[in-house]
Amino acid sequence: MLSRVADSMYWMSRYLERAEHTTRLLDVNLNLMLDGSSTNSDHQWLRVLQALGRPRRVRWTGDPYALARSLTFDTENKSSVLSCIIRARENSRHVREQISTEQWHRLNSLYLEVTRPEFKSAMQAEALDQVGGSSGAFLQHVLEAVHQFQGVTDSTMSHGEGWQFIQVGRALERATSIAILLEAYNDDLWAKNSGRPAEGNEYLEWMGLLRSATAFEAYCKVYTADLTPERILEFLLLDQEFPHSLRFSIDALQTALEGIQRTAGKSRAEGLHRIAGRLSASLAFASVDEILAGKVVAYLRDIRQQCQVIHETIYRLYVDYSIQAALAG
Repeated sequence: MLSRVADSMYWMSRYLERAEHTTRLLDVNLNLMLDGSSTNSDHQWLRVLQALGRPRRVRWTGDPYALARSLTFDTENKSSVLSCIIRARENSRHVREQISTEQWHRLNSLYLEVTRPEFKSAMQAEALDQVGGSSGAFLQHVLEAVHQFQGVTDSTMSHGEGWQFIQVGRALERATSIAILLEAYNDDLWAKNSGRPAEGNEYLEWMGLLRSATAFEAYCKVYTADLTPERILEFLLLDQEFPHSLRFSIDALQTALEGIQRTAGKSRAEGLHRIAGRLSASLAFASVDEILAGKVVAYLRDIRQQCQVIHETIYRLYVDYSIQAALAG
C-alpha cells in the first residue's frame, strides 16, 4: 500500500475517534450540570480540558457554554469536533478510490451538515447555551454519525490492509484518550476515595466518568450499579471484553498490526510488534491492586508513552520510510 494511502486511512480514523470522544465528554459534562452535581464548575471543566489533553488555544474563562462552543466549533482549535470532522473528511477525500461509496457518503454527509453556514450560526448562537435544546441533538447527531461510519466501514470495506490501518488509528487514538481520561480523574477517585463506595453527588461524578467511555451499562452488567474507584479503574483499564477499555484497545491494535504485517510481508516490522505485544501482555497480566499500590498517574503516562512510540514506529515503517528500507523489507 502506498504510504500516503496508509497515512490518510490512519488519520481519518484517528480524527473521527477524537471527534466522538470530545463530543461524548461535552455531552456528559453538560448534562452533569443539569443533574445538580456538587462538583465545583471550575474544577469540573478544568478536568474536561485535562481529559482532552489540554488543547492549545482553549482556556477556561468561567463560562462552561463558551468552553463547550470552543471545543465544538472553533476551527482554530485543531482538536475541536468540527476541526476533526473536517480533517477526517479531507483524509477520506485523498483515498476516495480506496474506501467504499457508503463510507464516503456517510462521512461527506456529516461534513456537509456541520459546515453549513446557517447550521453553524444557529448552533453557535443558541445550541450550546441550553443543554436540553438543540445542543443535545447536535452532539447526539455527531455521535450517531461516527458510529454509523464505523459500522459501514466494517460491513462494506474489504478487511485488507487499508481496513487494518483504519483499525490501528481507531485503537491507538482510543487507548490514548482513555489513558488521559483516567489520569484526569485520578485526584477525584483513586488518590482519595480508595476502598469506599460513592456517596451523594459523587455517584453522579463517577457515573459521568463511565459514561464518558460509554461504559456505565457495561460496568453495571459486570459489577452491578455499586460504583467503587477500584472497580471503575479495573473495568476501564483491564477489561478484555469491553471495546472502550484500554486493554481491549491495545489488543485490537496488536491484532490490526499483525494483519498489516501479514499483508505487507515486512519482516522489519518485528520490532513494532514486540512493542505492541509487550504492552498488550503487561495489561493482560496486570492487577488493579498492584496498580493502585503504585503510582496510577505514572502507570498511565507510561502507557501513553508506549502508544506514542508505537505511533512513531508506524510512521517510520509505513509512512516516512526510505527507499532502501522499503527494498530491504
